[in-house]
Amino acid sequence: MKIVLGADHNGVQFKEALKEHLLSSGHECVDVGSTGEASVDYPDYAFLAAEMVSRGDADRGVLICGSGIGMCMAANKVLGIRAALCGDVEAARLTRAHNDANVLAIAGWQTRGDDVFDIVDMFLDTPFDGGRHARRVDKIMDYEKKRKS
Repeated sequence: MKIVLGADHNGVQFKEALKEHLLSSGHECVDVGSTGEASVDYPDYAFLAAEMVSRGDADRGVLICGSGIGMCMAANKVLGIRAALCGDVEAARLTRAHNDANVLAIAGWQTRGDDVFDIVDMFLDTPFDGGRHARRVDKIMDYEKKRKS
């Protein structure tokens, strides 16, 4: 699976560790930044990653900032994106199974280092359940398309 990774200065360390984990698991990774500890604006990286997922240039996205909230909000402004902030494995499972989320946001300040790999693995490994959930996701996407035009 092709995964796009993005982080602000608060998520760079997690992003780098996550990139190594994903590559060793056989995934392809695209890193849109950032790369250092200097303060940057999280929307810049959220938009780059989310646009790649929206265009189909990546299968899924993972975004990391201090709280995860800003990245999630910014990514959800991109047409076709269903980003979810998940702080545990069960939330990651449910957002894939029930919401068909295509971008995962992680809170670098609140997520323990060991947990991030399990959360991301669950997000990537869980299929969408479809059924009644597809009807609900379709409603969200239909609403988005109507508002775009």
